[in-house]
Parts: sequence; C-alpha cells; structure tokens
Amino acid sequence: MLIGGEWRAPVAGEWFETRDPASGEVLAEVASGTAADIDAAVMAARAAFNTGPWHGMTGMQRGRILWRIADLIEQHLEELAVLETLDNGKPVAASRRGDIPAAAGQFRYYAGLAPRIEGTYIPTNIAYQPAGRRMFAHARREPIGVVGAICPWNSPLVMAAMKLAPALAAGCCVVLKPAEETPLTALRLGEIMMEAGLPPGVVNIVTGDGPDAGAALASHPGVDKISFTGSTEVGRRIIAAAMPDMKKLTLELGGKSPMLVMADADMGLAVPGVARGIFSNAGQVCVAGSRIYVHRSRYDELVEGLCQQAKSMRMGHGLEGTTEIGPLINTTQAERVAEFISGGRTEGAQVLAGGQRRDAAFFEPTVIAGARPEMRIMREEIFGPVAMITPFDTWEEAITAANDTRYGLAASVWTQDISVSERTVSAIRAGTVWVNCHSYFSPDLPKGGRGLSGWGVENGTQGLDNYMEWKTVCAVT
Repeated sequence: MLIGGEWRAPVAGEWFETRDPASGEVLAEVASGTAADIDAAVMAARAAFNTGPWHGMTGMQRGRILWRIADLIEQHLEELAVLETLDNGKPVAASRRGDIPAAAGQFRYYAGLAPRIEGTYIPTNIAYQPAGRRMFAHARREPIGVVGAICPWNSPLVMAAMKLAPALAAGCCVVLKPAEETPLTALRLGEIMMEAGLPPGVVNIVTGDGPDAGAALASHPGVDKISFTGSTEVGRRIIAAAMPDMKKLTLELGGKSPMLVMADADMGLAVPGVARGIFSNAGQVCVAGSRIYVHRSRYDELVEGLCQQAKSMRMGHGLEGTTEIGPLINTTQAERVAEFISGGRTEGAQVLAGGQRRDAAFFEPTVIAGARPEMRIMREEIFGPVAMITPFDTWEEAITAANDTRYGLAASVWTQDISVSERTVSAIRAGTVWVNCHSYFSPDLPKGGRGLSGWGVENGTQGLDNYMEWKTVCAVT
C-alpha cells in the first residue's frame, strides 16, 4: 500500500488474491488493509495537507503535476490497458481506446482548471460603517481538506481518476480505497503519481475489502469528505458512517436507466446504440440502459435487431483481439444475474436471446420481453448484460414508464424530431439524458443522479466544487 510516499506491508500482515475473472487464475497477492492502515493513511494525508507543500502551491504548479500524470498515463497506455483487462475482464480494446485515455483526460481537464479557481468580490450592504473607514468583503474558495475516495470495480482507473484529479486540483489530499476486485491499476497509478512529482502523503492508496478498509475510511474522524461510487445499499452505509462527523458526501449510486425509442427513430442508429447502451462492459455500467421502451410500430424491428446484436457478440478473454464481451467481474456476480433471469421467467417474462451463464463468470447478452413494471428485474439494478424490452403506444405512456423507478441516474431518447426530444428530455427525471446515443462521457460533462442514484455530481467545473468550501472574509480597512 502507498502511505506517506512509501510502499508498506499491511499492519495485520494479511494479503488477498486478485484473480483474472475470465480464467480464475491468480494475478497477484495484494495487501489487505484494515482500520490500522486506514488510520496511518489518513494521518499521512492530514500531515501533508496541514504542513506539506501541496496546499500552498499555486494552481499553476499543481496543474503542471496533474498534466505530467496524464502524460505518464498515456506513455504507459498499453501496460495499463492490459492490466485493467486482466483485473476487470473487459475487452482490451475498450481499455485501450476508452478507459485509459479517459483517465488521462480527467487529469488534463482538471490540470487546466487548477489555475482558474476564483473567488468573488462582494459589495456589502452592512448598515453600520465605521466613521472614516471602508468595509471590504470577498468570498474565497479553499480545499475541503482530506478526502476519502472509494472506487468501484467496473471501470477502476477512470473512476479513480474522476475522484483524484478534481480533488488534487483543488488542493486536497486523498486516501484512495480501490475495489478489492480490481486494485492493480490503482497501485500502478500510485507509482505514476510519485514519478510525476506528487509530494509524499498527498495521495495514499489502501487496498482491502469494504467492510474493513472501506468502513474504516468512511467513519474516520480525520476525513473531511467521502466520494463514493457503488451500490445504493453500500451508499446508505456510508451515509450512516459519515453522519457523526457530518462529513461532506458525493455519492454516485445505482441506476435503472430507461431508453425510449420513438416511432420516428433512425433504426440504423438506434439498434447498435441501444445494444451498446446495455451490453457494453457486459452490462456492468452504472448508466446501463436496462429498460428499453419502444413505440409499438417499431417494436418488432428493434426486437429483431437487438436479438441479432446479442447473439452475434463474441464472448472471450478480454485480451483476445476479437472479443466483444468479456466476463462479469466474478462468479458471484454471474450467479446473481442468473437469479434475476430465473426469477423473471418464473414471473412470466420471456427470454428472446441469451439468458445462460457460461463457463466461469461469462454470461450471454440477454434480451427479455413481457417483463411487467412490478417485477424484480424491472425494479432492481442487475448489473449484467440483460435488456428488458417493452412496447408503448403514446408519448405519455412512455414517460410514465421511464419515470417509474426510484433511481434517476441516466436515460436516452431516440428520435429525429427535435420537438419530441426536447419534450422528452424535460419530462424524464434523470441526471443525464442522451439523445440518439447512450453512455457517452467526457470530463467536462457533469454526471450525477437523483433519487436512489445518489447525491451531487462529478466531472465538469461542478466536480471541482465538490472538493472546495467557501470562506467569507469581511474586513474594515
């Protein structure tokens, strides 16, 4: 683990195995951090924030180091892509073209924002003005302090960068807890950040499981803010752990995102786009479009096209060049997906394509029809390559169905009518709505959810705001 600029063994002397989900083979033994390791990391981050150089650097100086981190990520792109694919299972083409460049992009974007952190002058309206004196006031933005960043396993390096880059740009120090299923690229990133010149203690990386390391980080009194991406269930636990100290929280939680295909949709665009929206990364995407609503006049066309897409996708090890869909993260997740589909069948849903678990953690891309709104597969996040497709007759019916969820992370609408798209975007309750596309991201696009999908946003200038606090200064001069 990386603590205070040094690589340390775990205090308890325990290690765990991280495995290739495609083969089950052990990739490495990783330090199993506990509360003692978290405490050491938080103390290192607190010392670096209170007395180290990072907080006192200019934004331009911090930005240069963030830019250097991005350079080094790009220089090691192939190594990081292979490491990510081995640990997570996703096709190496997705790691190479998507995840790793996106991680570098996070650091570049916030490197540019670091020198542009501004306050504001306030013309005061205070009634009492001392004779012969002038009242002056302004508000300044300051880093929030020590941040606990807890990351998921579905896009490990990008999610780490999404938290680290804005926190570092703001001048914060961080304790990063990567998912125990996928710790390897986070540890390699630690080496890269040290090589880039990041001062000791500014970023500390503690590997371990959620109940031990994650819980200790969320409840540690030395942490000022927690940024978490993961399930709603774990999000609730983090809220409870953070409450005694009133920590600031940013939570990106679960989703059950709808995709609405209108009567006038360009099916040449919609069919592959909808398939990508649910089957990308084997459906292990927080914004995965698992609920597909299509106008009845285009229902058969979309069903046929989506089933063809599902049946033609080549499953295999992520390092095989022709692989389009890799395994789920582990056999436990594969069993969970199978249980969802079995339950749906019992309740009367029909599997039109896929629906079967294969060797190890592989699961076929699946298309399901006849799922009713009250079914579990329509209410809960599956986090697998499972699409439920349902016809609608009117726009109002489609909007009602799309909003019939306690989540509100994302949605998409497929139409060539700008009036329909505008009406639909306004009516859907979600943090992000795409038009004629799905699951597209960029560091400058704010990303957050409503309802059970979480609190706050990441990315964009708003992502930088997550790690800063306002301080008002009022002075007599």
